[in-house]
Amino acid sequence: MLAPYTTLGLGGPARRFVEADTAEQLVSEVAEADRRGEPTLVLGGGSNVVVADEGFDGLVVRVATKGVTATRDGGQVVVTAAAGEDWDALVTRAVHEGWSGLECLSGIPGLVGSTPIQNVGAYGQEVAQTIRCVRVYDRRTRHVVDLEARQCGFSYRDSAFKRDLTRYVVLSVTYALEVSELSAPIAYQELATRLGVEPGGRVPSAGARAGVLALRRGKGMVLDPADPDTRSAGSFFTNPVLGPEEAAELAARAPRHPRWELPGGAVKVPAAWLIEQAGFAKGYTRGAARISTKHTLALTNPTGTATTADLLALAAEVRAGVREKFGLTLVNEPVLVGCELPPE
Repeated sequence: MLAPYTTLGLGGPARRFVEADTAEQLVSEVAEADRRGEPTLVLGGGSNVVVADEGFDGLVVRVATKGVTATRDGGQVVVTAAAGEDWDALVTRAVHEGWSGLECLSGIPGLVGSTPIQNVGAYGQEVAQTIRCVRVYDRRTRHVVDLEARQCGFSYRDSAFKRDLTRYVVLSVTYALEVSELSAPIAYQELATRLGVEPGGRVPSAGARAGVLALRRGKGMVLDPADPDTRSAGSFFTNPVLGPEEAAELAARAPRHPRWELPGGAVKVPAAWLIEQAGFAKGYTRGAARISTKHTLALTNPTGTATTADLLALAAEVRAGVREKFGLTLVNEPVLVGCELPPE
C-alpha cells in the first residue's frame, strides 16, 4: 500500500515498489522501466500527492538519495542537495550555518527533489529565488543534464517539471544562498507583523524560522502525529491569479475582497477567503474527509479512515461552491495520481 508513504495516509497498492539510494540507481530504475514501457511514479516525501484508492499499476520508485555539499563563492554559498534529502533538515542547516534565503520555507514537509517541481513557496519566499540549477534525468533524451534556473520555467507554484511530470526526474538541486545571519527581506505582511518589522525588513534568520514555524503550526501545516489536521497534503488549492478582466468581475461580485496586486495588472486572491465566503468553514466535513479545523486550504484525513474518493468528493464540493459564488474555478496544488476531481 502506498498510503504509509503519503502525508494524507491515502493510496492503494503499487504493482512494484523499489527504493533508490543513489542517483545512479534512480536513473537506472526509471530508464529500465521506460524501456519496458512500464508506467512509473517517482515518489518523494508524499506530502504533495494524492494517490488513487486503486493504487498505481506500475513501478513506484521512492527517492532515498542522500548528500549535501556546500562551497563558498564570494558572499554566497552554493549548496547542492540530493533529491532524497529532507527539505526542512536542509532549511535547519542553512539557518544554523548562516546561509540566508530559505528560512521562510521552514516546516514544509517533503524532500528536496520536490521543491523545484512545485516551485515551493511560503510567506513571501519561493525556491525559484535561490535555485541556481537542477540536475535531472531527461526521460525523453535519456541523458542526465543540468538545467539552469532560467530553463526551469518557474512561475507561481509551477515549473517546467510540473507541466510535464512524465519527462524529468530530479536528481539534485543547487541553491545559491547569501552568507548572512539575517533573513532575506521579509515580504509577507502576516510574518512581518509577527516579527515586529515592516515588510522589507530583515531579522535574524533563526527568528524568521521560529516565526514561520509558529504560524504554520497554528494552521496545522507542520507535520505532527498528535495533530489530525496535519494529515493532509498541505494547501489543496492554489491562490487564483486573475487577469484584469477577471479581477474586475470578482470586484463586482465582492467589492471588498482581499487581494495582492501583481505586476501587469494581475491580482492574486487568497483561496482560503474564497472557500470560507462560499460557505465552507474550518472543520467542514464530508464523509470521513474534513477541511482542517485550523485552515480552510487544507483537506484532511483526520481519523485515517477516509478514502481518496472521500477526499476528492470534498474537494469537488468546495470547488463547485466557489465557482457558483464567485465564478472562479480553483486549481488543485497536489499532484493527482490515478485519480481526478469529479467534473463540475
